[in-house]
Amino acid sequence: MVDSDGDNLSDLPPSAKLVFKVLEYKGPMTQKDIVGESMLSARTVRYALERLEDIDAVTEDVYFADARQNLYEIHAGAETAGEGTDAAVSDD
Repeated sequence: MVDSDGDNLSDLPPSAKLVFKVLEYKGPMTQKDIVGESMLSARTVRYALERLEDIDAVTEDVYFADARQNLYEIHAGAETAGEGTDAAVSDD
């Protein structure tokens, strides 16, 4: 369950897992939107996003509607990494 960096979603704090799930369900969002959706504090969301970026689970891009904010979304390859956080269902 450990990726090449020695870290994966299951090793992250619950706040980072929640932020990942919010992005997974809602799609790309700003930090402010994640705070509103997750009901976590801005500081906690900031920390969670940093941890997710450290393992390349999310990407940060410019939010063109308001250049003062960034847009966060799940990294293309991270969706399969997130499967370890839920109860695994296999197709045996």
